[in-house]
Amino acid sequence: MDQHLNFIPEELRALFPSDLLKAKRLVEDYIQRTHNTNLHDFFSLLKDFVITVKKKRDSHTEHLVKYETHKIRKGRDTPKTFYPFVFNDMMGLENGSDSGVPPDDIKLAMKGHVKEGHTFNHLEPLTDRDPGYNPAPSLQDKVHVLVCVISANSPEITLSLLQKMKKVKDMARDLGIPQMAVMTSIDLACSETEKDLKNVYRSRHLKQKMSDFSSAVGIPMNCIFPVKNYSEEIDLDDDVDTLILSALRHMLDFGDDFIDKLKP
Repeated sequence: MDQHLNFIPEELRALFPSDLLKAKRLVEDYIQRTHNTNLHDFFSLLKDFVITVKKKRDSHTEHLVKYETHKIRKGRDTPKTFYPFVFNDMMGLENGSDSGVPPDDIKLAMKGHVKEGHTFNHLEPLTDRDPGYNPAPSLQDKVHVLVCVISANSPEITLSLLQKMKKVKDMARDLGIPQMAVMTSIDLACSETEKDLKNVYRSRHLKQKMSDFSSAVGIPMNCIFPVKNYSEEIDLDDDVDTLILSALRHMLDFGDDFIDKLKP
């Protein structure tokens, strides 16, 4: 497994020439309490060391969400160099119509109409008159794959929330944008998997979780990737990394296919 893991970062570097368009992924975190965790697992793995990032949220301003682009650095050399793909991370949909990012704003983000640093506000959806609106998005501004991040250990998702999630997924489909999901915290949801991550695809409980989500939202089972979050680990773990890298590789493949279709 070590040889496999050592090979993959080189493979990622070879996926795109350095001057090629950055492949863009929109990470849609639909479960509040897992926000940002999986994204930073990717950062930890590609930097070759574990980092801990906690995002503070003010209970009085939870309706405000900033649209941010995250680049992944290659090692620790200077000058800094980065992988030729980026993540745009935002808090996703939440229960109720008065919380979370409005689905129409997410659609604008997918189409490239949202500027870096724009602060979403569910009380004031983005319009073409706002300074955060990008009137002429380039291919680089657009999203190339929609990634739904859900927790396997969260309580049952409400029907209204599932409907919102399906709406965003259908928006991406109508725009021709590939959709996939990453299911986090699999070790907390299944005792068999907690004992040995190699049991992940043998777990009936996790399979049912993935099947239920697939049926409700419309993302195929083979586009839902289970991963374990780094939590108490000090060093990287091969089994954890293998699952994370599998999800990342498919993100890159989906994004690459989408870019190829848009090229003249």
